Amino acid sequence: MLEKIARFIEQNQLLDKEKKYIVALSGGADSVCLLLILKKLGYNVDAAHCNFNLREEESLRDEQFCIDLCKRQQIKIHLVHFDTNAYSLLHGISIEMAARNLRYSYFENLIRDICADGVCVAHHQNDCAETVILNLIRGTGINGLAGIRPKRDNVIRPLLCVSREEIENFLKKEGQEYVTDSSNLTDFFVRNNIRLNIIPAMEKINPSAVQNIVRTAVRVNEANKVFAHSIEKSSSKVSKFIDDLLYIDINLLKAEVSPEYTLFNILKKYGFNPDQIGNISAGIDSQTGKRFLSGTHQLTFDRGKIIISKIEDHSLNLNIPETGNYIVNDKCLIKVMKLHVDDKFCISKERKSVTLDAERVRFPLLLRNVNNGDRFFPFGMKGSKLISDYMTDKHFSIIDKERQLVIEDADGNIIWLVGERTDNRFRITSDTKEALVISLT
Repeated sequence: MLEKIARFIEQNQLLDKEKKYIVALSGGADSVCLLLILKKLGYNVDAAHCNFNLREEESLRDEQFCIDLCKRQQIKIHLVHFDTNAYSLLHGISIEMAARNLRYSYFENLIRDICADGVCVAHHQNDCAETVILNLIRGTGINGLAGIRPKRDNVIRPLLCVSREEIENFLKKEGQEYVTDSSNLTDFFVRNNIRLNIIPAMEKINPSAVQNIVRTAVRVNEANKVFAHSIEKSSSKVSKFIDDLLYIDINLLKAEVSPEYTLFNILKKYGFNPDQIGNISAGIDSQTGKRFLSGTHQLTFDRGKIIISKIEDHSLNLNIPETGNYIVNDKCLIKVMKLHVDDKFCISKERKSVTLDAERVRFPLLLRNVNNGDRFFPFGMKGSKLISDYMTDKHFSIIDKERQLVIEDADGNIIWLVGERTDNRFRITSDTKEALVISLT
C-alpha cells in the first residue's frame, strides 16, 4: 500500500518532502488513511478539520476524534466551524454545494496563512468511478468522463491509485479506528445513491467495474489532452476579438471537423450551459438579431457572425454645460475646449476627436446613445441621412449600433456621430474664427 501510493505520488509529481501540506481530515476512513500514510512516507503535514454543524452531536464527535488522533500522531490540527445551513439559504444552493464552497474557501485561506504548498484530499478510485457515472448522468461531455485528476491547482489527491477496500484493509491491519458519517449511509444525495445502489449493481455484473471505470477515465483523460489541443486550434481559427467583442465566423465554424464541439469549447467559457449551446448550434443559421443570454454574456447572431459581448448597461446621457473635462465612466473622459483658428491651426483627423465651428454650436451639449429616427448631415454631404442607415451602410454590427454615441447641441442638432463623422453644418470653414474641439480619451 505504501509503495503503491509512493509510486503514484512520484509518477504524477504530486508532493515534495521539502514543502508543507495540509491534509483535509474528516475523521472518516479515507482521510484517516491519507493522514497516516503521508506521515509514514515522511511528508510534512498539518491536518485541517471542518465542522459543518449539520449532524449535531455526531459533528462534535467527529471533531473530537480528529483532535485526539492528531494528538497521538503529533500532528498539528486546524479547526473551523461553519453555519452551513445559513450559507446554503443565503446563496440559494444545496447543502452539498454550500459545504464544498465553505471547505475549499477555508483551505485556500489556510494554505496562504501557514505557507503551505497545497491541500491533500482523500479521493480514491471509488470516488473517481462515482464522479464518472455522475457526470455521465448529467451529460457533461468528454471532460466529465475523464474523472478526477490527481492534481488540480493546489488540490492534491494521493489516494487515487487505491480503492475503498484497500483503504479499509490498511486501517484494519494498522488497528486504526475511524468514524462513519451517518449521512453517507442514506441514498438521499445523488452521489450516495450511486455509491450505495448503482455501483454495487454494476459490480454484480463485473466485480472489477470500479477499476475498469477508473482505467477508462485515465485513457479518456489522455485522449482529452489531444482533443483539447485540436479544439483550441479550431476555436482560434474561427473566432477573433475586436476591441471587447468576440466574433465567431459561422462559415469558418461549419468548415471545422466538429463545429458543435468547437462552438461548445468557445461558449462554455462565457457561462452558456450545454442546453443553450445545443440550441445555438442547432440554429446556427438563425436570422440576424436572435440572442441568447448567459449569466454574464449575451450572444447575438449578426450577418454570418456570432458576436459575444459582456452584459453591461451602455445607456448614456451626459450633460455638458460648458467647456471643460467630464468623466463619462471609469474608462472614458471627454474634453471640450475652444481654440483660436489661425495659420497654425490644424483640423483633427483622429477618430476620437472632432473640430467644429464654435460659433455655430450652442451649449449645453448632450452625449447620448443613438435613438431611433436620429438624423444628421454627414460631413461632405448636403442632405440629411438617418443614422441607422449610415450604420447599416458602414456594416456596423448590432452590438456596435447599440453602443454608438452621438453629441447633440442645445437645439437638438447632432453635431458629431462619435468616432465616425461630424455634421456638415458645423464644419470648419474659411470664415471660422474659433474652433470647438471635442475629444474622447
